[in-house]
Amino acid sequence: MKTCLVVDDSKVIRKVARHILETLEFEVREAGDGREALESCMAAVPDVVLLDWNMPVMSGMDFLRALGDSGIENKPKVVFCTTENGMGHIRAAIEAGADEYVMKPFDRETLESKLQIVGMA
Repeated sequence: MKTCLVVDDSKVIRKVARHILETLEFEVREAGDGREALESCMAAVPDVVLLDWNMPVMSGMDFLRALGDSGIENKPKVVFCTTENGMGHIRAAIEAGADEYVMKPFDRETLESKLQIVGMA
């Protein structure tokens, strides 16, 4: 079974994403900020990370950079999931190592299509 780490400071978003991902037959773990997410990835690397941009403690961009510097082999695919929709944000995320980008609010079809793009659905 494929694994996904949902990283978002909103419990509601994590719950919605978990529900969608479980219907797509993913095993889901959750983290409330980037530091929690990095610790989770160090313990067990997921296949894909659904990553929020704006979070306390460690932002999505800081997590992405830390993941890149972590030395983890077989890095997970990263799908940024955020309300930030400016081209500058999207470009910065892709340049920092994100594989895809999805806007909030998202639905099952949108998320599934992004996961297909990164080879995870």
